[in-house]
This record gives sequence, structure tokens and C-alpha cells, in this order.
Amino acid sequence: MEPESLKSVFDSAFAGISQVREAFTPQLTPREVGTITSVATGIAKVSGLPGVGYDELVTFPGDVLGIAFNLDADEIGVVLLGEYWHLHAGDEVQRTGRVMDVAVGDGLLGRVIDPLGRPLDGEGPVAANKRLPVERPAAPIMDRAPVTVPLQTGIKVIDALIPVGRGQRELILGDRQTGKTAIAIDTILNQRDHHVVCVYCAIGQRASAVAKAVATLREKGAMDYTVLIVTEGNDPPGLAYIAPYVATSIAESFMEAGRDVLIVYDDLTHHARAYRELSLLLRRPPGREAFPGDIFYIHSRLLERATHLRQERGGGSLTALPIIETEAQNISAYIPTNLISITDGQIYLSPSLFELGVLPAVDVGKSVSRVGGKAQRAAYREVAGDLKLGYAQFEELETFSRFGARLDEDTRKIIEHGRRIRACLKQPEFAPVAVPAQIAVLLALTAELFDLVPLDRMPDAEDALRKAAVDIPAEVCERLDSVEKLRDEDRNLIIEIARKALEEFQPKPEKSQETEEHSKPDAKAEPKSDPKPEPQTEGKPK
Repeated sequence: MEPESLKSVFDSAFAGISQVREAFTPQLTPREVGTITSVATGIAKVSGLPGVGYDELVTFPGDVLGIAFNLDADEIGVVLLGEYWHLHAGDEVQRTGRVMDVAVGDGLLGRVIDPLGRPLDGEGPVAANKRLPVERPAAPIMDRAPVTVPLQTGIKVIDALIPVGRGQRELILGDRQTGKTAIAIDTILNQRDHHVVCVYCAIGQRASAVAKAVATLREKGAMDYTVLIVTEGNDPPGLAYIAPYVATSIAESFMEAGRDVLIVYDDLTHHARAYRELSLLLRRPPGREAFPGDIFYIHSRLLERATHLRQERGGGSLTALPIIETEAQNISAYIPTNLISITDGQIYLSPSLFELGVLPAVDVGKSVSRVGGKAQRAAYREVAGDLKLGYAQFEELETFSRFGARLDEDTRKIIEHGRRIRACLKQPEFAPVAVPAQIAVLLALTAELFDLVPLDRMPDAEDALRKAAVDIPAEVCERLDSVEKLRDEDRNLIIEIARKALEEFQPKPEKSQETEEHSKPDAKAEPKSDPKPEPQTEGKPK
């Protein structure tokens, strides 16, 4: 290259640099900085920051985040979202100018994260290209559609008697150690072939309980369609407070993409206690049971986001299963009654049934689905229609029979039939039952095919029937899982399959004749004793 051309290149380069330098004007960006005045358990009081907004994120030394919760004239109360032991009065606090948000998208499937989006499973950073605010308004009424499609839990007693629909909010409540989480995990496991994304939010749970749930989901292959948001009992209360809102925003991103989503809040009792702790530390006025006045609102605005969207909005749905822990079977306490009034039904788990070995320990009398048959297949409605009434009659008569009263033949038949219903509604943990097998068992119950089977052989008889349900033709299975009513020929076919499967468990005719002969003296003796109880029963009410 010639010296003149090289010189011209340098001259033009330097001329460009000087032109850019002259055009550049340094700009000052104002920054609001405050200082910590005091730090308590999970909260900090901050002075300065006059322009901070409600729910805005602020940053503390050590990359600790906080949410502006109380906006007073002299100072702001901040909920801390991380370890705060290194914070001291006088430390610097800065505004971020944004509200709390979370990463969303398919990259979260199969991951275990904390409410700040940090991975807890040791599998590297979370891949996400979109973020959503944690607090979002619920879908307007005009964007919602009726709940008509069932969410199959795989649990016979729920699918038959307390059906849950896609877009419904069904509360699970009961005392400690009655199987509330087991029902939620079973429901997640049953969504494998139903194209439902699941979000499990553990709020203030023991690390061992969370590890057990994660191990179960991994073992059963459910992590492929599940996201876990976890806060443990020793985490700051601020993380426990925001956890369900974070989980709901993640679930809403899938719902708005037109997918069906199931979200489990385990449990909202810990959430309410975390909010009470923060409110009392921030000097908010306490109310009933020392909860703040807006304790109802924090749960209503959370659960109002669960819905079924219209087809114009994608047709996605968000089904919520909040869990609440009761104390001494008191479902009329403050937080349980709040949640019962917010949700569309409840599944109550009874400790007395749990102790008797009736698992899942669902108390059918205190459980209800306010969507009901609208979110149930037509085949279920026909099969399970009389089941709840028969079971309720049995429970009433069973308590009456414990007093040693003599029972007539019809009452004895109702009790024996009810015992078979109870035996059939029992189910082991992590063993969801498919729709055809459930219909076969329920049809056999309503046709009283189980009534001749001895109680001690009921589990084996039910297993044999469920195995025989595999022989139900594919086209019949498709009709069972559709909106069609149960056809007579399908009903007869299933009953015939059930009858053949249960033949070996029923007593032979010869034995039944012998038992009839043995029962004849009793039948003769009964009329003699009949007149005696009548005056007693008439006199009891007096």
C-alpha cells in the first residue's frame, strides 16, 4: 500500500473519531437511593426513596431483593426475598423501577425452582425468553367459558362422587397427615396421557416432604409435564408469601397458549401464616386470629385467576387444587371458611376414616363439587347417580346398627351393599384408575354384582374386574370418554364382563342353599321378637 493512501485512511478514521467525540454529550441519569433504618425477621424499614411505588422491587447489598409493601410518609416497609443476616441499618437501597416478575415458558417443564426463578435441582440455569408479572388481574368474565370438560383425577371416589372440571377450583382440606398431598400427587400422575401441564407449589413445606414428592414424580415419569415451585420452612416469609402468585403466573402462561393446566397450592395455611407474620411485623392492624383485614383478599385474588377461557382467547383452562390444613376437624375456622367460600367445592378428608384404613379418607357427606355433573362424563352420571345416595344411607344406618338394634332384611341389605361401596372406593396411593376400569367397577356396584362377594375377598375381586376391563372394546372405551350417554348395549356388555370376572369370588349355589336352611329357624324366631322393640322405638323420642 502506498504511503499517501495509508495516510488518507488514517486521516478519515481520526476525522470520524473526532466527529463522534464532538457529537457526544454526557447525560446524567438520576438514581433514587435510600438507606435502611431497621431490619427485622423478613422485613426492613427504609428511609428515602420518595418516588417508590407499591409492590415495586428494590435492591439491597448482596443482590437481595425486596418488595415495597408499606408506603408511609416517612419510611417504607419492605418485604425481603432472601437471606438478610448481612443487612444493617445505614446500608444503601436502590429502586429498580419494575414490579416482581418471573420467567415463564416451556423451559420450566421438569424443573424445580424457587419463587425468584433460581434453580434448585442442580441442572443449570432456567431457559426462558419471556417474563410475566407475579400479580396479574384475573381474566374478565366475558373472556370466560363454562366448565364442561372433566379433569380426571384417577381416584374413583372423586371422579364418581365429587367430579372436578377443567377450570374449577376444588379445595382439599383435612387435619394433618390425612392424605391431602397424596390426592394432589395422584391427580398430577393421572394427567400423563391427558395433555395437562401441572404446576406444584410447595409453600413452607419440610425439605424431606418436598424431596419425597419430587422423587415420586420423577419415578413415575410425571416431571416431563410438571413445574415445581418450592419454598421450605426455613425460607424467609416473603418467599412463602409470593410463591403461589409466582406459580399462578407460570401456569397462566401455559393457559394463555391454549393449554389445560392443573395447579396445586400445598398449602395455603402456611401462606396465610406467612402473610400474618409479615403484616404484624409491619405494624398492620390485626383482626380475627391476628390475621390482617385483607387475608380474604390475598386468597380470592389468587384463586380468581383459575378459569376456563373462551375459544377466542385460546380455550385454555387453569384448574386449581388449593390445600388447607384444619385443626381438630374444625372446618368452620377462619381460613378454611374463607377458602370454602372462594372455591367451587371441597374434598374433606376425615381422620376417623383414615384411622379405619379407608384410603383415600374422603368424607362424602362433607365433600361437594359445586360444578357437579356439568363437569362429568354422561356415562359417569348414569352409573354414579344413585351411588352417593346409597353410600349416605349406608353411613346413617351403620351408625344406627352399632347400638345393637335388630335390623330387618332391607336394612341389612343396604348396609351390606354400602360396605361393598366403601370397599370399592378404597384405593392405594399412586395407583390412578383409568376411565373404563372405573366405569366397570361402578356399574358392577350399581348392578349389585359385588353384594355376594365376601368382604375379605373384595380387593381381589375388584382387581380381577379391573384386569377384565382391558377386554372392553376400543370403540366402547371411546364412547365412555365422550359426551355420549351410556348405551344399553354397552352397559350390558360391561355388566357381562364384570359378571364373568366376579364369578369365581361369589359363593357356589350349594353353599347358598345350606345357608338358607340354617337361616330358617332365625326367620321363625324373628316374628316373636318383633313386637318387643316396637314400643321401645316409639318411646325413645318421648
